[in-house]
Amino acid sequence: MEPTFPAVHALQLVELLARWSVPPEEALDGLGLSVQSLSEPGASIALPLMERVVARARDLSGEPGIGFHLGLQMRIAVHGDLGVAAMTASTIREALEVATRFAPTRTNALSLSLRELGDKAALVVDERASLGSARDVLLVSLLVGIWQIGNALTGKELQGDADFAFDEPAYYSRFSGFSPGRVRFGQPTNQVVFDRAILELPLVMADRATQRVAREQCERALDALGQEAQLVQRVQASIAAGGLELTLEEMAKRLHLSERTLKRRLSALGTSFSELIDAQRREEALLLMRSVDLSVEEVARRVGYSDAANFTRAFRRWTGLSPRAYRRSTSAGKSS
Repeated sequence: MEPTFPAVHALQLVELLARWSVPPEEALDGLGLSVQSLSEPGASIALPLMERVVARARDLSGEPGIGFHLGLQMRIAVHGDLGVAAMTASTIREALEVATRFAPTRTNALSLSLRELGDKAALVVDERASLGSARDVLLVSLLVGIWQIGNALTGKELQGDADFAFDEPAYYSRFSGFSPGRVRFGQPTNQVVFDRAILELPLVMADRATQRVAREQCERALDALGQEAQLVQRVQASIAAGGLELTLEEMAKRLHLSERTLKRRLSALGTSFSELIDAQRREEALLLMRSVDLSVEEVARRVGYSDAANFTRAFRRWTGLSPRAYRRSTSAGKSS
């Protein structure tokens, strides 16, 4: 499947350029796009074309860190039925469950998953396709936007840390003061990490009737994509629910597939069962290592390693750091 991105992100980027006195026509010149086409409900554009829009926006604005500006102006309502279903949910937890479940209806280039362990939770963003030269803009705008949306939906200034899987951009120092917590680059995954208690915060626009109607629309859109488009998400959900000891055979039975078919379909989607298990193990370990109450040996045991030495080797592969060095980096002051 060709990687695509929601057209509304390109539209918001074009509209943002008004801050630099750049008209939409100039921003879209030669790209085969128009404000009207980008405004169509549910519209998407191919990822290479999104890269060109981002490159044009950087050139015309002269602002390499335009992703921060884009994230700060992000509004959930532009995401159609998914946005409505999330903003009218009862709590942050319910809103994030909506976002993670129905993210495939918006893009197949990224996927979202919610992790909860101990007193911490994380919203993880997996890159399902190469984002190319637009990587920092798309990921920064998404994570900053999630923070902004969370503030708007709860009426509170939420605190949390952000990890990015790319190296620190040269422009970041100009934006470091905007962060509601620590920001670190060169990490094994893209994620927002926050206190688990935040998940239970009520939303100011909660509306059960409106949420039910919007969610039904999202379910229809997800069904229209077919089972293939949802396969990785279904496997990830089963791993999260069933534990890290699940085997390929057990997973195939849960999905009513043969092992060979499951392996083939995951391979076609650019991953494998073992990679998804490893990713789950990594993300759980990263969250658990933020708890100072757990020893390295206990964290290793909880993510399926009977030997702390093997866990340490895996942890170095994931992060480039030893578990203890990683723990020091998360407990230090704000850093990059």
